[in-house]
Amino acid sequence: MINSRNGDKYDVADINYDHSTIRVVDPGVKKGNCFSTPLYSLPYYIFDSYYYSVLGVSNTTVLMNCEQPISDDNYIPITPCNSSNVTSSSSQAHLYALVGGKYMEVGDIKYSCTILRTIATRFLKHDNLSMSDLQEVLLLGLDLSFLSFRCKSECEVKGLNCDVNYSNHTVQCTKPGAVLIFQLMVMIIIGRAVIGILCLFAYLIYKFRRRHLSLDDDIEEFLHNYQNLRPIKYTYSDIKKMTYNFKHKLGQGGFGSVYKGKLRSGRIVAVKMLVMSKANGQDFINEVATIGRIHHVNVVRLVGFCIQRSKWALIYDYMPNGSLDKFVFLDQGNNIPLSWERLYKIALGVGRGIEYLHQGCDMQILHFDIKPHNILLDEDFTPKVSDFGLAKLYSTDESIVSVTAARGTLGYIAPELFYKNIGGVSFKADVYSFGMLLLAMVGKRKNVNAFARHSSQIYFPSWIYDRYDQGEDMEMGDATEDEKKYVRKMVIVALWCVQMKPMDRPSMSKTLEMLEGDIELLKMPPKPTL
Repeated sequence: MINSRNGDKYDVADINYDHSTIRVVDPGVKKGNCFSTPLYSLPYYIFDSYYYSVLGVSNTTVLMNCEQPISDDNYIPITPCNSSNVTSSSSQAHLYALVGGKYMEVGDIKYSCTILRTIATRFLKHDNLSMSDLQEVLLLGLDLSFLSFRCKSECEVKGLNCDVNYSNHTVQCTKPGAVLIFQLMVMIIIGRAVIGILCLFAYLIYKFRRRHLSLDDDIEEFLHNYQNLRPIKYTYSDIKKMTYNFKHKLGQGGFGSVYKGKLRSGRIVAVKMLVMSKANGQDFINEVATIGRIHHVNVVRLVGFCIQRSKWALIYDYMPNGSLDKFVFLDQGNNIPLSWERLYKIALGVGRGIEYLHQGCDMQILHFDIKPHNILLDEDFTPKVSDFGLAKLYSTDESIVSVTAARGTLGYIAPELFYKNIGGVSFKADVYSFGMLLLAMVGKRKNVNAFARHSSQIYFPSWIYDRYDQGEDMEMGDATEDEKKYVRKMVIVALWCVQMKPMDRPSMSKTLEMLEGDIELLKMPPKPTL
């Protein structure tokens, strides 16, 4: 049973869960009993509530008992069962159905009539209506939809709005307007952020591609301008073949790895593979353009290069004895020191190589990174100046050159690259680095020693000057007198080279002249300071 809004109890005849409907029947109407009549008045709105709504009702019908026959088209006469009326009160009574009573006014009720029941019914015919016909309609009952109840249980308990679709018997939960606006704003913000990120990525990709396309253009222009240079352009496939797929690694540097390779002619080479993310395209061009025009016994020879998308490589003659730092700094893992005479000859060779860079070409080449690591030694320990990534080419007429930023390695960088007030940048910067190289060779230690026992030892040139100025030589064990002369000569020349002001340093030609000359003709320079 189910209760109406005023508490009347109705029989439940059927429940359709698929359509969310309940069919209810007045308990006073009995099937097969023509005299059974509704117990309750059932207006169309009696079940309209939060939980239910009435379906399929086309009319509200008012049953009326009249003392006199009524001549009105709106009053449909009802033939009673066995000539009896619905109340069985009098054979003189006349039973009528007033269809459309939902809109009935007081003036529509005839004077001799009283209302028996007000009931909601489906379609009623307007002629020849019998009590049996009325009972048949009443037994069909009313269909109530409980979709509204589903709204409460499925949507509103979650704080959502509910839309009911009676045609297909469904409910749809929707978010409140404020929530929708908030979520719309969030979606707009997220959308703008995503679009912004995508635009940023697109811009970065554009800049990256433009940078590398520009770099590729620079490289292509360089290749066109220097197509008569000695170095050969190799493909990446050639590089893989000559290194046996990068089998023998010689070392690792800041800009990539170096591998041992072999050309088809049988020539042994060193292949320097550059990492694109760290390498600078202009440095690459500098190196190829600089070494490509040089042919000197004391400058490393560039055999070839590779430029293929992100694969960049430089191919040099292989130097079996590696770099000088392995023999100068014994903590690098090499326990076989070179003789003082050998070190002296290496110093001369490096000096000649630098002099050639400054004066032997049609352009003045400043290296800016002279240090033991960049001096390679062949099988006869002949030194080769290498690594021209920081090199700059200038006209031989220029005495002072333009440099936008300090270049080189700590301990070997000329002070004028930091302090502009002591003099302009020129070839004297390489002279300073060469002087520090000489001191590293004779002292067999790095020029800036953070672990020195005394503060005076931190700047090595100052410390070694004090020793020689006091008449003390370097500790050389059982060195011969000739070897001591080599070392003393290297020290004095180095101290001239590392003077603070560029104007106080000798040229590379004068430096070589002092190195090759008689030790007795050398004078001690002023004490170098930093």
